[in-house]
Amino acid sequence: MTKNRYEKQIRPGIITVRALIYSVTVAIISLVVAIIVYLTIKGLPYINWEFLSTAPSRLNDTYGIAPMIINTLYTVMLTLILSIPLGIGTAIYLQEYSRPGKIVSAFRGAIEILAGIPSIVYGLFGLAFFVNALNIGSGTGSLLSGALTCTLIVLPTMIRTTEEALLQVNPTYREAAYSLGASKLHIIRTILLPNALPGIVVAVILSIGRVVSESAALLYTAGVDYTMPTNYVKHMVEPGAGLTVQLYLYATEGGSPDWVPYAMATVLMILVFVINLSANLIAGLFKKKVSYR
Repeated sequence: MTKNRYEKQIRPGIITVRALIYSVTVAIISLVVAIIVYLTIKGLPYINWEFLSTAPSRLNDTYGIAPMIINTLYTVMLTLILSIPLGIGTAIYLQEYSRPGKIVSAFRGAIEILAGIPSIVYGLFGLAFFVNALNIGSGTGSLLSGALTCTLIVLPTMIRTTEEALLQVNPTYREAAYSLGASKLHIIRTILLPNALPGIVVAVILSIGRVVSESAALLYTAGVDYTMPTNYVKHMVEPGAGLTVQLYLYATEGGSPDWVPYAMATVLMILVFVINLSANLIAGLFKKKVSYR
């Protein structure tokens, strides 16, 4: 069979597969755009400074979301403080220090399994361990117990994504550094981590998106209180409902006008966009700083 004849036979199949891929891509993009436009139309007209800067009050019949925004940012901040050192450190150990064997393979398999566990299972574990056993939050939940639970949720993704980023670093960099007598720790600090920074930022962004959009786990561990915090240090061990938890409560239990869940969903969408954009800008600054050295 000649080459031209073979190409003529497989060409219709290639065209069909390509058309299918393009169709699925257009459908997904259209669905995302439709959701964004729908939420924007339904919620954006009701977003104002009063809605963003006040606390909800049944007496005054107001539905501000300032406490929920603060609680969400608290949870994200605490989760990143806990998960970034653990996730990156574990990935570096697995990639650079561990020896291939059954134990390491079993550990990696466990990480893959943990990444697929539903978040509500983590929420029940956090309720039993962090809230009830360790009494973080006096039995009613707290932002810290919610952040600890979210840390368990995002660690598998952060570890695997950081490992993949370290694997993508050109191996000749290691060989050149070793030939010059550099130590492993020096190579990790000055070569591997700077070059793997884009992948690490992807891991951080995925973690932020997972925490911001989490509701099931936080419903059990962070509590449902939506009062404005007075002491921001003490607030870490106090209960607090984030945007997703309060959005779920409004959507399922009612007690608010129809526009409130749509406005909250729009704010949540904008918040995720701003956080991701900020993370990318920070990563770009770090990359420029490393390149100037």
